[in-house]
Amino acid sequence: MLRPHFLLKLTLNLACAALLLADTSADAGRRRRRGCCDEQPSCCGTTSETSASDEEPAPAPMPAEETPYEEADAPAPTPSDEPEAPAPEEAAAENNVPPEGFTALFNGEDLTGWKGLVGNPKSRAEMTPEQLEEAQKVADASMNEHWSVQDGVIVFDGKGESLCTAKDYANFELMVDWKIEAGGDSGIYLRGSPQVQIWDTEHEPLFGAGADKGSGSLWNNQEHEKFPSVKADKPVGEWNSFHIKMIGERVQVTLNGTLVFDDIMENYWERDKPIYSTGQIELQNHGNTLNFRNIYIKELPEDATFE
Repeated sequence: MLRPHFLLKLTLNLACAALLLADTSADAGRRRRRGCCDEQPSCCGTTSETSASDEEPAPAPMPAEETPYEEADAPAPTPSDEPEAPAPEEAAAENNVPPEGFTALFNGEDLTGWKGLVGNPKSRAEMTPEQLEEAQKVADASMNEHWSVQDGVIVFDGKGESLCTAKDYANFELMVDWKIEAGGDSGIYLRGSPQVQIWDTEHEPLFGAGADKGSGSLWNNQEHEKFPSVKADKPVGEWNSFHIKMIGERVQVTLNGTLVFDDIMENYWERDKPIYSTGQIELQNHGNTLNFRNIYIKELPEDATFE
């Protein structure tokens, strides 16, 4: 007769074996089904795609290679993208605008503020008011015939007389741009007296007078220096720029940014007297085509000094 505890132990062993056999059969079935689905997807109603849980994770995508910027790849500018050249009137408007502290003697449009030349300081002083008035009418008519404004530039045709400011000046700073042609000869009269010299510094027929030494000196001096210390002219046909400072009898001339002259101005009209204390500014006629623009002045007080 079997003992109770032996029967209990046998029962437990049989139960464990049954559970182990059932689990092994289930695993085998799963393996058979997986093999069937892998080879013939239709056998178990699945497709060849596996679930996300059965797949190995896909490798991360490689970052796209960055294409370096190449200027050549940029689209060519269309005509509308390119800056347009300024119209002639716009280009002229960029000139003849005075810097701070200066007043424009030329407005870029007409000869307002200018007059024709009558005689010289000595001869004008000897005229009666009536004589001077009549002479000025004739001079103004000649001025309007030979001096004109073209595209913001004062142009002289090489005939007639000099162009003069309607106002007289004492101490001042004067800026003026000028341009001459081959063989050109001109100047700037200060207080009605000659002159800050302008000429073609490569024109051999003028070398005897000192043209090869440069523009910007007080050529009519006799007792004081008459030639510039350095030649600073730009070639004929290009614009040159004067910055002239006059206080009392002394004149400084800067040409194209270079100081070329600093000395006393003598009185050409009356050699026994000092230069006049006041007078008009003149753009000198010397029988050839001339061009002027950007004419500005700053009046200085009586006690002004050179710094």
